[in-house]
Amino acid sequence: MSAAATAQAGLVSRFSETLVDLLDRVEYRSVQLAEQFDPVYRLRYEAYRREEFVSINSQEVVRDEFDDLPNAHCFGVYIDGQLVSSLRFHLMTPDFRLSPSHSVFPDILDPVMDKGLSCIDPGRFTADYEASLAFPALPFLTLRIAVMACRYYGAKYCLSSVRPEHAAFYRRVFGAVQIGDERYYHGLTFPMVLLASDIPHGYEQLLKRYPFFMSTEDEREKMFGPNSSATKAIQPSARLAQRLAELDVAV
Repeated sequence: MSAAATAQAGLVSRFSETLVDLLDRVEYRSVQLAEQFDPVYRLRYEAYRREEFVSINSQEVVRDEFDDLPNAHCFGVYIDGQLVSSLRFHLMTPDFRLSPSHSVFPDILDPVMDKGLSCIDPGRFTADYEASLAFPALPFLTLRIAVMACRYYGAKYCLSSVRPEHAAFYRRVFGAVQIGDERYYHGLTFPMVLLASDIPHGYEQLLKRYPFFMSTEDEREKMFGPNSSATKAIQPSARLAQRLAELDVAV
């Protein structure tokens, strides 16, 4: 390994250790469909108003038709009890394909579904402005939800419908490959591209490089299982998962 590669590996290792320590202060909380004024929807509104992506509304919330789909899952990320970010994802299967990415790229995603494959389609990634400055690694803490969902549901692909300038991040971290050209999502004034990460091919390498993405079966069950709505706050299990992996215990 070259000196530059060794140095880069050291930076990634220290970054991962820092993230695992920060996860000790994190909680994930599921958003229930009936909670029309959950703080997550207000966080969306604040973030989108800051960028002038949405118009002013008296309720000061942002919801859309995709929030009410039966394959939608939405979570808030809390640090020290304060909401700092959120993520919504849809589980796409051959029998139920509706999702934000599918609404824009049906010609690309339908052939994938026709093969009997499933996808996780994350979106609505929103962060509190002050928290994003205080915690630059917030995207990693938030996207950890999607990584866990890919494992829990056995997805073939994790999709990323993102602005072209953000695509490099998903290529670098998740090994994503662009599969869709620039198109416009409903109501947005900027283009988006579609990328896909091959989960069976890259999952273990992802965990090896970024151990904070690791999780235990128990955490994933609390997040996505049939009784997940009964758990108000889920503690990340990355540290425990690392220890079990070192003991060669399956997680």
